[in-house]
Amino acid sequence: MKFRNLVVAAAATAFLALTSFAQITAMEGDVKGEDGKPLQGAMIKIVRTDIKGSYQVKTDKKGHYFYNGLPIGVYNVTVEVNGKVMDGVNSVRTRLGDPTEVPFDLQKGAAARAAQNAAMQQAAASGAGLTKEQERGMTKEQKDSMEKALKEREASMKKNKELNDAFNAGMTAMQGKQYDAAVTSLSKASEIDPKQVAVWAQLADAYVGLAGTKTGPEFDATMAKGLDAYAKAIELNPNDGATHNNYALALAKAKKFDEMKTELNKAAQLDPAKAGQYYYNLGALMVNSGQNDAAIDAFKKAIEADPKHADSYYQLGVGLVSKATLGADGKMTPVPGTVEAFQKYLELAPNGQFAEGAKGMLATFSSTIDTSYKNPNAPQQKKKK
Repeated sequence: MKFRNLVVAAAATAFLALTSFAQITAMEGDVKGEDGKPLQGAMIKIVRTDIKGSYQVKTDKKGHYFYNGLPIGVYNVTVEVNGKVMDGVNSVRTRLGDPTEVPFDLQKGAAARAAQNAAMQQAAASGAGLTKEQERGMTKEQKDSMEKALKEREASMKKNKELNDAFNAGMTAMQGKQYDAAVTSLSKASEIDPKQVAVWAQLADAYVGLAGTKTGPEFDATMAKGLDAYAKAIELNPNDGATHNNYALALAKAKKFDEMKTELNKAAQLDPAKAGQYYYNLGALMVNSGQNDAAIDAFKKAIEADPKHADSYYQLGVGLVSKATLGADGKMTPVPGTVEAFQKYLELAPNGQFAEGAKGMLATFSSTIDTSYKNPNAPQQKKKK
């Protein structure tokens, strides 16, 4: 009796063992790389999703992998290369009998990902979002990334609108010489996006314009803000000659002549095509500050940089006139280069703004100046009959 029970128990145990063994399955597949060739050493990760379970295996030299001993279930299968997920298949259900085949072709996968990414970028750029068909092939991570991109685009568009509105309002105020309003709007624009060179340059101009309406300490304080804005614009784009030139003009108004010279020299070095104009500006500012010799040097540099810069010849001639000598006979003797400067101006700009002045100067050199003194109050001698 006892023996019979043991036999029954043994039979039951054998049945359970056979049942358990029958639930074990396998998975295999070939993996091709992005070059279309078999990929050796790729990591295949097999993660069970219906209950907890994780398995992995590497491909052999033929790009093949095989994993035996998987319980029947549902799995997500991915292929990794150097720790980076290159492709994957979700919801793979294993079955009894032959191994479940899950192959990977990374060449096709790369093309599909490129198309997917292009669609995502286009959707993000347009703000239209993806179609249902496009969403169907996306992973959760891709959907999250897409949603993030759309939110970022929306925020960027809002920021750009605010920036453009503030900048345009500032420029409109500048055109009307409403410098207070311009400073307010352009300051707001600089806070929205501190990396915009044009905003800082225009804000600097607004402060300089506003300073022109003030005197004393208020002038100094407002001009200092304008110079700071110029310095910020140059910090963001140090290679723009025009900004260095405008900064120099503002420095001249603040009577910072040494710094002004430095900035105009930088402008000329950075933008050789406009160096003649920049050196001309330097010469004009030197004239205005009473530094005639420095002005002459600047005008010579302007001519050297641009031999066709007519106004530089005229201003050079004017500067050299101050060095002319007056002889006992009342005739003015100009220093070398004076006459040539006026003649060159007339050659380049015969109808220019300084044409009459140049002609007058040349006429002066060919005539005698009366140096004798006559008392206008002295009685006039009568003529003899």
